[in-house]
Amino acid sequence: MKNFSTFLCLMCLFVVSCKSDKSSTNTAVVETSTKAVVAETVSESEGTLGIHPISHATMVLSYGEDNIYVDPTGGKEAFESFAAPTIVLITDIHGDHMDIETLKALDLSTTVVIAPKAVTDQFPKDLEPKTIVTLNNGDQTTLNSYAIEAIPMYNLRAEALKFHPKGRGNGYVLTIGSERIYISGDTEDIPEMRNLERIDRAFVCMNLPWTMTVDKAAEAVLEFKPKTVYPYHYRGKDSLSDVGKFKRLVNQGDANIDVVQLDWYQ
Repeated sequence: MKNFSTFLCLMCLFVVSCKSDKSSTNTAVVETSTKAVVAETVSESEGTLGIHPISHATMVLSYGEDNIYVDPTGGKEAFESFAAPTIVLITDIHGDHMDIETLKALDLSTTVVIAPKAVTDQFPKDLEPKTIVTLNNGDQTTLNSYAIEAIPMYNLRAEALKFHPKGRGNGYVLTIGSERIYISGDTEDIPEMRNLERIDRAFVCMNLPWTMTVDKAAEAVLEFKPKTVYPYHYRGKDSLSDVGKFKRLVNQGDANIDVVQLDWYQ
């Protein structure tokens, strides 16, 4: 009997060890399956949406033969793995969103650049994309079958109003295939965010002192309930925001919201 008890203990230790190894393996996969290859299927009939984090607020969304560059920064070398952009979206005038040197280094000869007026007003004459489209809050356009809507982004806290005044920058809602994708830009948990509807994927910022806290970001997400949310733009003044806490808060409030952590700061 004593030997049998010993056997059971050893088996329990083996099972626990296997579970720990499995968890570690999954974590490693999450950490390495980000910048190099991050693709998610929109639908079998419509194609695959590729989500490629570059850094902080910068990403590439690929769909079919099209590449949509969002807030391209980091120089030409940051985009060496991608074909020239079909569309460039820029949210605001700050250097982590609008980088003129990166824009000038990219091949924009077949590219439509979409940005708010505060951004397009700063474009130099030698920046030569195929087309520049100025969208301000509430404006919409359709390009290559992609519907693009400019959503307000701004601060609410009195001490932060100087960073992002209402009406200057844009968040965006893109319709790609059958999915509605929200990109917050620099914002707090404004009513326009909380009132969003039918969002499939949301990229939500959270960094102080410039945007909002993790708690406020989670509150907003629980209000408009995207199917999937990606915390991004979470490098604050002193450190990275606690995106693990963000995930816990969201899933405590609604376990059906998928919180996906990509690697924005390699």
